[in-house]
Order: sequence, then C-alpha cells, then structure tokens
Amino acid sequence: MVKILVNDGIHPDGRLLLEEADYLVEEERIPQEELVNRIAEYDVLIVRSATKVTKAIIDAGKNLKIIARGGVGLDNIDVVYAESKGIKVYNTPMASSRAVAELAIAHLFAMSRMLHRSNRELAAGHDFKNLKKAYETGFQIRNKTLGIVGFGRIGQEVAKIALGIGMSVRAHDPYVQEADVSILLNDYPDLKYTVRVQTESLDKVFKDADFITFHIPGVDQPLVTATEFAKMKKGVFLINTARGGVIDENALLEALESGKVAGAGLDVFENEPTPKEALLKHPLVSCTPHIGASTVEAQSYIGMELADKIISFFGDDL
Repeated sequence: MVKILVNDGIHPDGRLLLEEADYLVEEERIPQEELVNRIAEYDVLIVRSATKVTKAIIDAGKNLKIIARGGVGLDNIDVVYAESKGIKVYNTPMASSRAVAELAIAHLFAMSRMLHRSNRELAAGHDFKNLKKAYETGFQIRNKTLGIVGFGRIGQEVAKIALGIGMSVRAHDPYVQEADVSILLNDYPDLKYTVRVQTESLDKVFKDADFITFHIPGVDQPLVTATEFAKMKKGVFLINTARGGVIDENALLEALESGKVAGAGLDVFENEPTPKEALLKHPLVSCTPHIGASTVEAQSYIGMELADKIISFFGDDL
C-alpha cells in the first residue's frame, strides 16, 4: 500500500481522493528535527512552506518516490538533489494563482484608500470626524499604472484584474516576452477582450509604475534594495505576496520614512513567523500573515491537484 505523510496539512477534498485510491494518508505533524528519523516509513511526502525538505531528509527517505508541495514555490525543497535520487517533485502552479492575485489587488485597494490605517485608528478610539478629514487624500485606481515583476501564472492573473478595473499594466519577466491576457465577464460569456502584454526591462517597470507587485520565486539576495528604490517614482506603492527577502526590509523602512515609498502591502517577510515589529506597526504598511493561497477554494484546488498528480504517478507505475 502507498503510504503518504501529509506534514503541513491538506484540504479534505484532496485527502478524500487519495483515500479513495486506497492510499494510507497520515496527517501527523512530525517536527522538522524528527522528520529525518521517520521519513523512511513513507512513499510520499506532502508539505507546504513550513517543512524544509533537506538533503538529509531526502537521504533518509529510502522509500520516497514523490515529494509534493501544496503551493507554487519549491524553495523549501532541495529539488535538484531529490531528482538526482530519482524522486519526483511536484507542486501546484495552477491551483492558487487566482487567490494570490486577488490578495495582491486587495492590498492595492487597501493602500489607495488607507483602509488598514483607518481601521486601526478607528478601533483605537481616534476622533471620527478628524479621521474622516485625514483620509480625504485617498485616490482611485483607474488609470494608474501597475508594474508586475514576474509574469507567470500569478502575474498574469493580477494583470487580468488590473486591466478589468481600468489600470495600465507594465510587466517584467526574463522568461516571458509577451502574453495574451483575456478578461472574461462571468455574466456575459460572449463578451471577452484580450490584451497582449509585452514585457519590458525591470528598470522601465520601476520607472513607470505607480504600484509594483512581485510574483517571483525566492531569491538569495534581495531584488529590491536602495539602488532599485532610487529608480522608482516618488510616492510608489509596493506589494509583495511572493517570498520574504525579495525586498530589503531595512531599505524599505528607510524609503517609507523618506516618502520615496508611499505604502507597502506585505504578505511575506524575511523572518517568518516573527516579522520586524517596525513593519507590522508602520502606519504605511498593510500586513497579512502569508495567506496568499489561503482561500477555501484554493486549498481545495491545491489538495485535488496534488492528489491527481500522485494518483497519476502510481497509476502509470503499475
């Protein structure tokens, strides 16, 4: 019998598919430091972002045939080493794209109307009339320019929403030259329009954008430092729902204080689960606790996509 360890959780829809295929699914959470001593029991390891699948764990997984991650990135898995050992590595690039894109746009709206700040200050008892006056400087999104750094599935989902609400889009991706972005109206299936977005240099995106959102894999060194901030418009807004470390957080704090950056929407941080307090409490920062893919729909899609890939693998193997 195929034995599966789900170490960071899976939606019941995905688990049901695996159990209907007569696989033994265990959702016991084995601590990182103990996993190396237990992994030999399993044919499949399913993780999300919490578990780090290191060389030591891979070596100890004598029966491992699949390592699967519920999510887009694979930076917590030593993919090259796993594949060198004949282990298949899967992720779910399609399942959560819309959820992450919607969160990025949610941060965009929050910052344009200062929703995060007014919510804090109203709850803290600040004078209602004074706050009403203070927040008259909010602005509309229509006709603003959104820069999208990373124009894969998530970046293109962001573009669909942005174009649909009247924004201009500038995109950068070293692996994508252009993409057709189709905007669909659910209530009117015959009405659809398609925009061809051609990617540009990163410097041009930084120069032109009013908002910049990041949708790239984890990086060893920050992509955005003081040097990159200098290339951006004064009063730019940044959104990061990709990975902590894409933006140098110390440089970001300095840019917020100087006014170079007017606001930041952050779902990911350099030090999770204990981000810098200065960011969490900054009045110009809208924060969420790494919930990009955490919608009911996305978690169901992720679970089912993982299950389909695992079942297909063992079906082909029989």
